[in-house]
Amino acid sequence: MCERSFDLKEYVLDCLGESCPESLVNTENRLKELEAGDVLIVQVDHMCAMKNLPDWARKKGYHVEIEEIDDGEWEIIIEKTN
Repeated sequence: MCERSFDLKEYVLDCLGESCPESLVNTENRLKELEAGDVLIVQVDHMCAMKNLPDWARKKGYHVEIEEIDDGEWEIIIEKTN
C-alpha cells in the first residue's frame, strides 16, 4: 500500500492599507511561492482590491472565498489549485 503525506499549509498576507494594484501584485508573487493545495488568506481593507483580487484569482483557476471580518475589512481566501 502506498501512503501519501499531505503537508498543505495556510498562509496570511497582510495587505491592509494597500490599494490595487499593489495588493494584487503582492498576492500574485506570494502565490508563486506556494504549492498546489496551499491556502493564502489575503487581508484587505480597500474596496477595489476586494473586488479585483477574487476576480483575478478565479480567472487563474483558483478556488476563492470572501469573508468580511470587520466593517470595511475582508479576508480573501485563495486555494492554489495548480
